[in-house]
Amino acid sequence: MVTASIVVYKTNVFELEKVLKSTISSIVNIIYLVDNSPLNESLDSFRNFSPKICYISNPINTGFGAGHNLAIQRALEINSDYHIVINPDIYFECGVIEKLTLFMNSYEDVGLVMPKVLYPNGELQYLCKLLPTPFDLLGRRFLPCKKYIRYRNERYELRFLGYDKEMEVPSLSGCFMFIRVSVLKQIGGFDERFFMYAEDLDLCRRIGQVSKTMYYPGVCVFHGYAKGSYKNKKLLKYHICSIIKYFNKWGWFFDSKRRKINRGILTQYDKR
Repeated sequence: MVTASIVVYKTNVFELEKVLKSTISSIVNIIYLVDNSPLNESLDSFRNFSPKICYISNPINTGFGAGHNLAIQRALEINSDYHIVINPDIYFECGVIEKLTLFMNSYEDVGLVMPKVLYPNGELQYLCKLLPTPFDLLGRRFLPCKKYIRYRNERYELRFLGYDKEMEVPSLSGCFMFIRVSVLKQIGGFDERFFMYAEDLDLCRRIGQVSKTMYYPGVCVFHGYAKGSYKNKKLLKYHICSIIKYFNKWGWFFDSKRRKINRGILTQYDKR
C-alpha cells in the first residue's frame, strides 16, 4: 500500500488541483489532504474531489511537519508500505510513483528516495545536499554573490555529480519524499519543533541513521519552488529560527558525525 500527504495553507486552488490530479492518477491508495487553513478559508470542497482523498481539517496551523505527522500516524495505523510527503506546488506525469515503488522494492536498505526535481520550465533544481554547517546555510542565504560562497554552495549542493545517476545523499528536499513506513516506525515522523524549514533536513538525518537516503533520477517531478523566505520577512524569521533549532539539536561548529558523513559522501564520489 502507498499513501501520501499534502499539507495546505491558503493554497492556490489551481495549484492544488494539479498535484491532486497527478497523485490520484497514480497507484497511491490514500491521499491525506491536511488543511491548515483557517476555517473561513478552508479547502474542504476538495474532500469530494476523489474517493482516494481523506480530508483532515486542522484549522490551527501547527506547521508543515506537524501537519504531515497527522497523515503519517494514519499511514502507520493502516500498515502502509510507503508514504509520500508531497508539496502542494508539485505535479508529475503518470508512472512516477510506480517506478519509485519498484526502486524501493528492489533496495530494502533504502529508507527514503527523492526523484529528479525540475522547475516548471524544465530546469534542474539542485536539491541534493551535504549536511550543512552554519556557514553553509547562513552564507548561501545572506552572502550568495561572494565568489567563495558560490563555490562552497555548489559543493554543498553536489553539483559536480551532474545529477544524472543514482546516488546516496544525506540531505534531500521535503518537496517530495518517498519514505519506507517501517523506517518511520523506527524513528518517528517530523520533529514538530520545526514549524517551517529544516524539518526535512532533520528527518533526512534521522532516517540516515538507520537506512540509506537516495536520489533517483530515473523519474522526475515538477516543483514551483517559491523560496518564500527570500520574499517574506515573517517566513524569513521562521527560517532563521529553524536553522538555530537545527544546530542546537545536532551541533553547531563541532559536529563530528556531520564531518564523517560528508567526508564519506565526497570520498565515495572522488571529490574533496
